[in-house]
Amino acid sequence: MVTGSRLAVSVVTDPELGGRWTSLTAGGREWLWYRDEPRRAHVRPGDAFADAGGLEECVPTVRGLPDHGDAWSRRWRRDGDWDVVDCPDFRLTRRIRDDAGSAVADYTLTAEPGYRFVWAAHALLDLSPAGRICVGEPAVARLYPDEGAGWITGAWPRVDGILLDRLGPDDGTAVGAVALTPRVSVHDGTDRLHLSVEADGQPVAVALWRNLGGFPQGAPYRSIGVEPMLGRVFDRAAAGHGDTAVVPASGVVTWRLTVAATRHD
Repeated sequence: MVTGSRLAVSVVTDPELGGRWTSLTAGGREWLWYRDEPRRAHVRPGDAFADAGGLEECVPTVRGLPDHGDAWSRRWRRDGDWDVVDCPDFRLTRRIRDDAGSAVADYTLTAEPGYRFVWAAHALLDLSPAGRICVGEPAVARLYPDEGAGWITGAWPRVDGILLDRLGPDDGTAVGAVALTPRVSVHDGTDRLHLSVEADGQPVAVALWRNLGGFPQGAPYRSIGVEPMLGRVFDRAAAGHGDTAVVPASGVVTWRLTVAATRHD
């Protein structure tokens, strides 16, 4: 349940640069984090990921190949109220609208029946060291202790001795995790950001990328990703049964991302 004083959420996107969300504001606060990455403006399909922050649309995978998926590196086009991108194996459309102050993004992916994919709203957030990642109900979590494909399973928020819901100061670590839950709230001071994903008949989750100056080697920086997902793994190539979305006989998968914000005095 979302409580507190509700704030109107505003979203700005850039269809020409991968459909990237370039701003996510509420109550005068910009929630998205950015870094200077000159490569981002010139990427082409197949390029290594250029991490400039914001929110990137990652599909059909996050890790693995193509790096962070096919959609983020392509120009999208406008078709009425929808943004559209055509990739080699699928078409993705997205419409973002206001619903009583919340931002609601409706997605449709069309592909051959049986096509398996992962989607993530790869949101990098501007959070203080006191920020917390809150899952409202008990949830299974998969901890990725390194860049490999394997994970350790536990109960959110502590897996293998690592407390995942706290951020803290830079300590030279970087971990990824996937919580098997459809919703998450980010708490930072008096502000809350609430994200949820709905998809009939498809697995959903929320990924966490907590990079406290541990990545990349040689030039590390701090970045915090909170990423609603279809699927339950970062890399679809490492997915087991039930770990990816699967296109049904209709050739169409639809889902919805809802973003709300509140302030608590």
